Formats: sequence, C-alpha cells, structure tokens
Amino acid sequence: MFEIESKNPDEITITTKKTAINFNVAQFVIDANLGVGKITGPGEFEISDVTIRGIATESGKTIYDVEVGGVHVGIIGGVEEGLDDLGMSDILCTSSIRAIREIEPKLVIAMGNVDGMVAELKMTARAEKKLKVKNLESLPTVTEVVTLS
Repeated sequence: MFEIESKNPDEITITTKKTAINFNVAQFVIDANLGVGKITGPGEFEISDVTIRGIATESGKTIYDVEVGGVHVGIIGGVEEGLDDLGMSDILCTSSIRAIREIEPKLVIAMGNVDGMVAELKMTARAEKKLKVKNLESLPTVTEVVTLS
C-alpha cells in the first residue's frame, strides 16, 4: 500500500511504509531526503521499496515511471513527449489530455487546469486530500479523475 498526495500543482509525493519521495515536475527533481541530495535528470533508481525510471525527453525534460508494489505511476505534469518510452501507467499524474488519451490509465491525478481537463474528457473529478492505493486490483476498471489538495 502507498499514498499519493500533492501540496501544489507542480509536486507529487509518493509515501510508502518505508519512504516518502517528492517529485517536482516543474524542476524535474526528485527529493527523497537522501544523503547524496536531490536527484535530477534521467536514470534508474531504487529508493527503498520504490523503483523509479527517469526518462529524458527530446526537449531535455524528464518524465518518471514509478513502480510501487506492481502499480506503475507515470508522473509527467504537462509534458507530452516521451510517452512511448514511458509505456503503460496504471496511474497518470498529468495535465495533458493528449497523454491521458494515449496512455489510457485507470486513474488520472489531475495537475494544472482541472476544469478544462474534465470538460474536454467529458468526465467528473473527485477531490481527495491524499489517494491511498492498496494494490493494482484496487484501482478502478474505468478511467477516473482525482484532484488532490
């Protein structure tokens, strides 16, 4: 089980029993309170029970495929490139309608203009303080949009 929360539109925090990792999608920085400091740029990392794959895009930005307990979380913010390299995400943290349509996640965590996103996708969004994910089977079968505050 893990939790996803967001204190501002540019950051997503994933918390497990063993660690908390903050992803800043505006600065492309991962902060897990490591002794070596923050992680920037692409690469593959294992932090406690979380596997992270930072993927470089053509414009020099980094998007993330995060795997926790068999659940893949794509953290891309508003980036719309590198989606093929990202692969399938069960949960997608984004403000990109194009990315949602291409990846078809089970759950979308809306970042940015939520009203415009749900209107164009013809969906409704539910608000949560934090999202608790038990396992892959606990995710919805039809795509849902969640806003975190």
